Amino acid sequence: MQETGSISIHTENIFPIIKKFLYSDHEIFLRELVSNAVDATQKLKSLGQLGEFKGELGELKVRVTVDKEARKITISDRGLGMTGDEIKKYINQIAFSGATEFVEKYKEKDAGAKDQIIGQFGLGFYSAFMVAEQVEIFSQSYKEGTEGAHWTCDGSTEFTLETTEKAERGTDVVLHVAADSDEFLEEARLRTILTKYCKFLPIEIEFEGTVINQTQPIWTKQPAELTDEDYTKFYQELYPFSEAPLFWIHLNVDYPFNLTGVLYFPKVKDELQFQRNKIQLYSRQVFITDEVKDVVPEFLMLLHGVIDSPDIPLNVSRSFLQADAAVRKINTYITKKVADKLGELFRKDRAGYEQKWSDIGMFVKYGMLSDEKFYDKAKDFALVQNVGGKFFTLSEYQEFVQANQKDKNDQLVILYTTDAEAQHGYVVAAQNRGYDVLTLEAVLDPHFIGQLEQKLEKTTFKRVDADTIGKLIEKDETTESVLSDDDKTRLQELFAKAISNEQMHVQVDALSPQEAPVIITMPEFMRRMKDMQRTGGGGGMAMFGSLPDSYTVSVNANHAITQRVLQADEEAGRQLARQAFDLALLSQNMLKGEALTAFVKRSTDLLATE
Repeated sequence: MQETGSISIHTENIFPIIKKFLYSDHEIFLRELVSNAVDATQKLKSLGQLGEFKGELGELKVRVTVDKEARKITISDRGLGMTGDEIKKYINQIAFSGATEFVEKYKEKDAGAKDQIIGQFGLGFYSAFMVAEQVEIFSQSYKEGTEGAHWTCDGSTEFTLETTEKAERGTDVVLHVAADSDEFLEEARLRTILTKYCKFLPIEIEFEGTVINQTQPIWTKQPAELTDEDYTKFYQELYPFSEAPLFWIHLNVDYPFNLTGVLYFPKVKDELQFQRNKIQLYSRQVFITDEVKDVVPEFLMLLHGVIDSPDIPLNVSRSFLQADAAVRKINTYITKKVADKLGELFRKDRAGYEQKWSDIGMFVKYGMLSDEKFYDKAKDFALVQNVGGKFFTLSEYQEFVQANQKDKNDQLVILYTTDAEAQHGYVVAAQNRGYDVLTLEAVLDPHFIGQLEQKLEKTTFKRVDADTIGKLIEKDETTESVLSDDDKTRLQELFAKAISNEQMHVQVDALSPQEAPVIITMPEFMRRMKDMQRTGGGGGMAMFGSLPDSYTVSVNANHAITQRVLQADEEAGRQLARQAFDLALLSQNMLKGEALTAFVKRSTDLLATE
């Protein structure tokens, strides 16, 4: 007996609308149909375990086949199967129960609409019509005494339904591929789609005689069942050409939400070139996306791995995701798990943790900068390293330097270098005073320094070349100048004339006779603004990138060379002043081009006249 009918809907044809909105995602038809087949199979397994199905389960594979000549793709399962009445209920009625609302809601060209449709209003099955001009269902229910059913629809609102003979329990969905979808008749294309979306589905998926999936990926197992080798092997499967990960975190929670997964800390070679979108989001082992920005905290986007949760609302707008309570809880949970893991590694094996710091430091600093709760935990295991290579926690370092590096206002001054080689002279000058110097040369460090100054009481950071050492950490004692005020004025004028550069602001300072005759510095504020602007400080920082450089030239009033400059005639004094200034430039690798050539010639002339 054959039945014909019309799907109840107020629009002439919904399928062109589906096709239009899901245009860029046509390939997901296979994900949807295979997922449906897996779902029907799992439900039958559950009924068997409950004793409600007493027959033989037999082999429970889902098979995908393609017949290029006949232009057919078939998805077959041996799951629950459906009667004719169930097809009418689940395929005809439910699928379109919300179709009118759907059409009204999505008929406008909403850029995000394509991400919001599948799974809403029961339309998953109908994604088949994105690639098929006709779809057939052949189904035999697991229930005894039922007849097989054959449903056909050509993409209009009309369908036919008739009884049929079907030898085996389960469902075959047959797609008659449309002329504009030839790509889906290619085996290689289908294999790529199946591997992308279905490689971890819990029921075996066979394509052209080969099983393409692992039914029990490691995140579905308990950590106690797994070895380190299991984790590293799985990482290589996900990222075939990557270096081994540093360590990993196994996520496994079922209350107040369901979440499983494994997150890996990768080795980061280049801080500015790290790859995001390496975390894959699954729902019940079906791949959904690697766009997990609103599920995973921003700073953990640098991690790799897998998250699987049926509680994350799929196919909805980002604003909805951001507001979703389950997503917020998952976000918080992942942050806590990462912080707990890092804290545990630090406490159990500090030496090993310090060895990994060059790779994990960026994650920790980024997390502290972007998440207040993470900062509160991470401040106990965030490390800083001095130029001697020794590591400290933040509180350890404050303790280490506070006796010697407090200024006259009782402010703790932490000195740092961004390039110990280039700033070597300044580092040595600080060490000669008994001060310690940190190495803070990472991309995020300018921002990290700013945060620490806000968080740590009465503490400020100064780069070693931001001023003369006596001014970086001002003490109550002062060094007296051997020069009179008139000599200071004349010396300042001589150097300003010899240098003749508006970016160089000359001042005469009473420094130790052992310090350099001329010291060139850039004020901490200016250096820091420029550093932050270079590393994406954003907003108002952009203006500092276009400001001309501004340096302070400190002439050491107590150095022997300054006496020679003052005692020489005007031309010889100017030459000596320029030579001392060029030496200071040279020490900072700032002497280049014509100025360097002139310096070499002047040096040769001076040597020749000695």
